[in-house]
Amino acid sequence: MNQDVSVLTQWVYSFGAGNTAGDASMKDLLGGKGANLAEMASLGLPVPPGFTITTEVCAAYYKNDRSYPDGLEEQIESALTQIGAAVGKTFGDAADPLLVSVRSGARASMPGMMDTVLNLGLTDETVAGLASLSGDERFAYDSYRRFIQMYSDVVLGVEHHVFEEILESFKEENDYFLDTELSAENWKGLILEYKNAVQATLGRPFPQDPKEQLWGAISAVFGSWRNNRAETYRRLHHIPESWGTAVNVQAMVFGNMGETSATGVAFTRDPSTGENAYYGEYLINAQGEDVVAGIRTPQPLTIRAKNAMGETAPSMEEALPEAYAQLATIFDRLENHYRDMQDIEFTIQQGKLWMLQTRNGKRTAKAALKIAVELCEEGLLTREEAIMRVDAHSLDQLLHPSLDPDAPRDLLLNGLPASPGAASGEVVFSANEAERLAQEGHKVILVRTETSPEDIHGMHAAVAIVTARGGMTSHAAVVARGMGRPCVCGAGDLKIDQAKGVFKVAGRVVSKGDMITVDGAAGKVFAGQVATVKPELSGDFAKLMGWADAVRRMEVRANAETPHDAEVARSFGAEGIGLCRTEHMFFDADRIIVVREMILAEDRSGREAALEKLLPMQRTDFEEIFKVMRGLPVTVRLLDPPLHEFLPHSAAEIEEVAKSSGMNVDKLKDRAGSLHEFNPMLGHRGCRLGITYPEIYEMQARAIIEAAANVSVETGEQVTPEIMIPLVAKREEVALLKARIDAVAKQVLKEKNTALNYLVGTMIELPRAALTADEIAEEAEFFSFGTNDLTQTTFGLSRDDSASFLPDYLRQGVMERDPFVTIDRDGVGALVLIAVEKGRKARPNIKLGICGEHGGDPESITFFENAGLDYVSCSPYRTPIARLAAAQAYLVEKKAK
Repeated sequence: MNQDVSVLTQWVYSFGAGNTAGDASMKDLLGGKGANLAEMASLGLPVPPGFTITTEVCAAYYKNDRSYPDGLEEQIESALTQIGAAVGKTFGDAADPLLVSVRSGARASMPGMMDTVLNLGLTDETVAGLASLSGDERFAYDSYRRFIQMYSDVVLGVEHHVFEEILESFKEENDYFLDTELSAENWKGLILEYKNAVQATLGRPFPQDPKEQLWGAISAVFGSWRNNRAETYRRLHHIPESWGTAVNVQAMVFGNMGETSATGVAFTRDPSTGENAYYGEYLINAQGEDVVAGIRTPQPLTIRAKNAMGETAPSMEEALPEAYAQLATIFDRLENHYRDMQDIEFTIQQGKLWMLQTRNGKRTAKAALKIAVELCEEGLLTREEAIMRVDAHSLDQLLHPSLDPDAPRDLLLNGLPASPGAASGEVVFSANEAERLAQEGHKVILVRTETSPEDIHGMHAAVAIVTARGGMTSHAAVVARGMGRPCVCGAGDLKIDQAKGVFKVAGRVVSKGDMITVDGAAGKVFAGQVATVKPELSGDFAKLMGWADAVRRMEVRANAETPHDAEVARSFGAEGIGLCRTEHMFFDADRIIVVREMILAEDRSGREAALEKLLPMQRTDFEEIFKVMRGLPVTVRLLDPPLHEFLPHSAAEIEEVAKSSGMNVDKLKDRAGSLHEFNPMLGHRGCRLGITYPEIYEMQARAIIEAAANVSVETGEQVTPEIMIPLVAKREEVALLKARIDAVAKQVLKEKNTALNYLVGTMIELPRAALTADEIAEEAEFFSFGTNDLTQTTFGLSRDDSASFLPDYLRQGVMERDPFVTIDRDGVGALVLIAVEKGRKARPNIKLGICGEHGGDPESITFFENAGLDYVSCSPYRTPIARLAAAQAYLVEKKAK
């Protein structure tokens, strides 16, 4: 024990049996599981007594080289004695032993990522006492073999499969199918084999001292906070390592004591659809790990679910009606108490119901919307609370396609509809291979007998998941729903031969790399690729988004440069276009040759001749976009990329340009060579092009103003284009180019004998521009922060090349987040704040927005709300995410004030 920490610190908090020290508000200290166990105990619900070792112990454990703080051992001894007194048993007593479970419990739910040990305290001596007391030898020795297997795997490092192979071989030799068919004598023989396997693997016997077992389990749970799967999960869900986990030690209750005992997992509402109906599964004569691990496929909780799934085995409502009725009452009580859908674990021991966990349940985006809206309409939540209940990131799931009902399909297999959505991909059988292929750009579907927490990285990489075993609350189902991955579980006809890289079903063979399609909502898997249709966003989605739109302060625009993109943006609720990249319009096959002619021209007259051909094309582009946007603001960025991006590379392309322009091929090659740059992203691009070749920006300005004037006359709706100058570093660049744009606009409006309002502004994407924003604002009428390039130029980091080493930075804690995904507040964010302050000081009514990829990232949107920007702009398909995130950011800011 470490002697540096004060013995006065309370490291252990008891719960249950009338001695509860914590409550639900103490998640940071007790973890989610410990805080909610204390809360349920305080509510008078049947919770087995126990205690929680705080997250502060986890921090001290790692800080002090995996040693425990002074005073912890005494506090655990005292709490253990209290549990024994409450249940009338003694830890380590041979005749009447107290058995406990040891479970993790971080403040953020991390299902299956850390370790659990059940039945702790069983030894060769105490198992005999348990058998005598219970009058059921089979139950006692079944519990002991489970403990040896779990403890050896979690604490001693003897892999799970060692014991599974021993058990499966015994069952095959004796023609047993289910574990429940084995007798007490069978288990006694297997326990001997299990202990021999431990001795052979470790060179030492399985521990027979319950106290040694307890400290081994506690250390294993704390140690699991830093295992690979937990670290991967934290990285994917942005959970800080510093939070640590608590450890919960609780008196065991047994679901494996015969036909009146059971264990189960349940949700107070359907976590896939959000329907207000109990959803869950149970197993008779089993322990909790049997349900969530997916080793046995469990039975439905309710008669309604049983009938819907076409099951024949009795539901819990039928098999254990009294316990079910009590459970249903507790469901309603907990949901009303927490004002949210609950994910509950329970055990029934010889007809008596015990509650082992409650937490806010993980759910799909569709379910989250429905639950939030219905809880609001039921009066449990306000509209503002309902808005805060939906994870803005998760709305991406709603944009997932579903299978086209008219598309031909070739059914391979049926399973349980564990997580909705549809996806096609190549079959893979290992998590590592899924991750590797996904990194190479493949879409893969992970097919497993069952998933385990070690598969988390492969599940994240896959577009869908299929398992042969497991139910609707198995590890695969819960994790897939949380990630928004389509998932089919419990496909019992699926036989996987991993060695040969194939799976077989109904006489058909599917090989690794073959294409399949998963329909998670229907629980079906099809051969080949099946066509999909876009989702309809209405109902609960439209209602909640309407509430969000009513409270948010910032506008949400979209980045779009085609009429189709603009239509999509409008359908998703965009309030304008924040970035229309004109260069994307130049790559069309009928235009690229003309663009190349312009670039390769030897003088201004040659460039102007080519630009004259491009003018009507650009004007038409802008007219179509202005018509779609119907008077909403459209920010058009003038040509930005370096000219080399448009140049011909192959001999055939050079020949084509020579023929079109009438230039000599060798001259063309020389001209192309003269435009070569060593660092083009910091070279002749953006406003530098406009200054060197003013005719390019003049043509674009003419096309924009003519299009705006034409559409204003045609539709009767006032179009106010916003013309944006890219890559500005100095006020003088803006002044020079703005004067030229104004001159062109004046000329066009004179020719058309009309009036038109327009704005000229700039992107802030260089540190110098941010630092001198007050000077630039003297000329620019709006700023749009180009945070992609601002991040690159602040870090001196290429977005295209950093992917090879950024993962190492994230893994080793050099960076907490990818700065191209979530804005770097301390560096890039500081520049944004400087530019906002200086820009508004020089021009109080300046319009401020952001058009980089960060405009669709909820965490970054929170920063932009705090910075006081007027709008964010993102890709059309992230518009709903930005709308909700902007509302949530405003509500958080409002509450903070």
